[in-house]
Amino acid sequence: MMLSTGFRTLVYKETLRFYKVATQTIAAPILTAMLYLLIFGHVLGGQKVYEGVSYTAFLIPGLVMMSVLQNSFANSSSSLIQSKITGNLVFVLLTPLSHWEIFSAYVLAAMVRGITVGFGVFLVTAWFAQLSFTAPLWILAFALLGAAILGTVGLIAGIWAEKFDQLAAFQNFLIVPLTFLAGVFYSIHSLPPFWLAVSHLNPFFYMIDGFRYGFFGQSDVNPWTSFAIVAGFLAVLSLVAIRLLRSGYRLRH
Repeated sequence: MMLSTGFRTLVYKETLRFYKVATQTIAAPILTAMLYLLIFGHVLGGQKVYEGVSYTAFLIPGLVMMSVLQNSFANSSSSLIQSKITGNLVFVLLTPLSHWEIFSAYVLAAMVRGITVGFGVFLVTAWFAQLSFTAPLWILAFALLGAAILGTVGLIAGIWAEKFDQLAAFQNFLIVPLTFLAGVFYSIHSLPPFWLAVSHLNPFFYMIDGFRYGFFGQSDVNPWTSFAIVAGFLAVLSLVAIRLLRSGYRLRH
């Protein structure tokens, strides 16, 4: 099936939107990840997390995936809330695009930004430690799934929020804590039993843990289990986002 011109135009518009301010949307997150690596790698660089894996090597995939997740969320959420506040969202809603096409265009553009930033983070951090690529297909699968999930979450947040401070609260009190508590900087097996159990309730943990498995062939959870949980989470969120778009919730005033 050929993609409609409207769909391709919306994807192009959303991609061009972050590319035009690449210093803010791409370079800044890469610099932030680099600072995390320099600080945590210097302080904890002598520790071993997995057998034969230095802490710096362990940290790099976590930072890459964290960048993918946070920037995928930022792209779709900020685009939608800006369109709502400025009033130009009506030009998207009036097009003959289906709800699936609108959903797919926003999420795809979010994935492009997330993967671009993640790849940039990898390029500037990979030379700090020796990395292997034990299972590259797992790396690709979890990167794409993670970007799609956070792009979808960003779309839901953008639909729900009516002001920038509501969106900021969504990010600061939900996205950032879930990301930082997902094992980016540590293995969850180093946690006390209670927090270990809590970590297994965090879907972000499975994205990062599965992604890291692709590099080292070691993880805290079986990658197939992580894949099933992440894929199921994406399916549920996608249905929620489509339902909100179809109903016009907080989109039609």
